[in-house]
Amino acid sequence: MLMQRAPIMLFDDSLSAVDAQTDQLIRTRLRERLSGATVVLISHRVTTLMQADHILVLDGGRIAQSGTHEELIAQPGLYRQIYDIQMSAADRALLEHSGEAAKE
Repeated sequence: MLMQRAPIMLFDDSLSAVDAQTDQLIRTRLRERLSGATVVLISHRVTTLMQADHILVLDGGRIAQSGTHEELIAQPGLYRQIYDIQMSAADRALLEHSGEAAKE
């Protein structure tokens, strides 16, 4: 049986220097072009991580939390704290209205 290896792409905080709109455009294009690939995104920006299949939250070099965006904001912890700092109520409403918060 022949097995194909899916490509692995690693992005180390590569979207941190772009505005939110460009970040969203880049992530959309990545989803389209890297279907089936394993993509590791390292980011401090919650909006970059929201649609990830799985998020690992590191604190002091150790995994502090693990789960989807929806799971992590539903529980107390570092991810929720960062989310609350980065996202105002208006930002959350805008993302929900635009469909950004929904998993595609």
